[in-house]
Amino acid sequence: MTRLHRLLGGEDLAWLVTRVRKRLERDEPLDTTVILAAATEAQRQAVHRLLGRAPRPGRTLSVSLPAVDHVLRTSGAHPAGLASAVLELTGPLSPREDPEPLWDKAFAELTDPRLTDLATTWKNTGLLKRLATTPQAATDLLATLNEVVTNLPSPGEPLGRFAARITGDAHALDDDRPLATLVLRAARALTGLPDGTGAEWRREVWASVGLMRDELSTTVLTLGLKGHPGLEAWQGQPLHLTLRQLVRDPPNLSPIDVFVCENPVVLATAADHAGPRCPPLICTSGQPSAAVTHLLRLLTKAGARLHYHGDFDWGGIRIANVLHARFPFTPWHFDTHAYLAAGDVGHPLTGVQVEAAWDPALAAAMAASGRRIEEEHVLDTLLADLA
Repeated sequence: MTRLHRLLGGEDLAWLVTRVRKRLERDEPLDTTVILAAATEAQRQAVHRLLGRAPRPGRTLSVSLPAVDHVLRTSGAHPAGLASAVLELTGPLSPREDPEPLWDKAFAELTDPRLTDLATTWKNTGLLKRLATTPQAATDLLATLNEVVTNLPSPGEPLGRFAARITGDAHALDDDRPLATLVLRAARALTGLPDGTGAEWRREVWASVGLMRDELSTTVLTLGLKGHPGLEAWQGQPLHLTLRQLVRDPPNLSPIDVFVCENPVVLATAADHAGPRCPPLICTSGQPSAAVTHLLRLLTKAGARLHYHGDFDWGGIRIANVLHARFPFTPWHFDTHAYLAAGDVGHPLTGVQVEAAWDPALAAAMAASGRRIEEEHVLDTLLADLA
């Protein structure tokens, strides 16, 4: 006890002991550095004696708690370490309520039965504890989440305006906010969307519950789509539809055959050759945007039958795999037979081989042939169907 007092119990280190004591009372870890602004020379010298090294120049004093813990253990002053030493100097902590029941109680704020399984997942993975530092913060966060979910869907409402209306904070659903993390997962649970990452995926999830984020910057290129006066006024011409239009004023779709391609050149050529006679054709323009996936989801819900063609290269297979996982499509001249029938065209195939989810033999055939066949090389075959 005398040696511990001599090392840590003096007046000039009282601030350090007090900081550690507060962290212990708040159940916070001691794997950090504490800082004292405007430290006196006596306080600086006390840290020097404790750690055996001179503090850095300046008035601010930084002390590594792990370093103090190491000194106490290895010097024999207090082998049990820093936390035990501070409790010996200041007295035991007051009994406090076991926090686990309080964490469990926070989940009572989620009253929507559709989120029951999700809540269990958050408990098991510890997600809520990572987003909210205390049970009370978790309770407040889940109460707000419940209010948000209760007001979904909200068709055509801008995300920031919805956040301001429901939470009082227009930025509450920004990407870096804990609430946005939970609401995105809740929206997926409500709509059945697959997991994902990236800005387009987040836009897609928000759109699935009617919320608009960058609703004018994400579009889908279409031709021959019907079910809305605006579409029918421009029959035979390629049209870009925004995510805003599809959510706020969606077309009246029916269970029809819809063709889907990867490259805009297919759609433009179809407009030149078939014009208003062209059946509904949608272009993903490479990786599908939130507008593309939203339109395909609307078509699928309406009972439409999707027929997909893309580039015969590994990038094209990846794009098609993404779509195949989300929407039931029939390959449109986009299988092993069609690849082999195209003949010796295209360019050398490069990159990492990717298996085609809809045709297990396709990747092996492409690897054996070593040819990359883009949609431009088989335009006549595609146009014959569209005409």
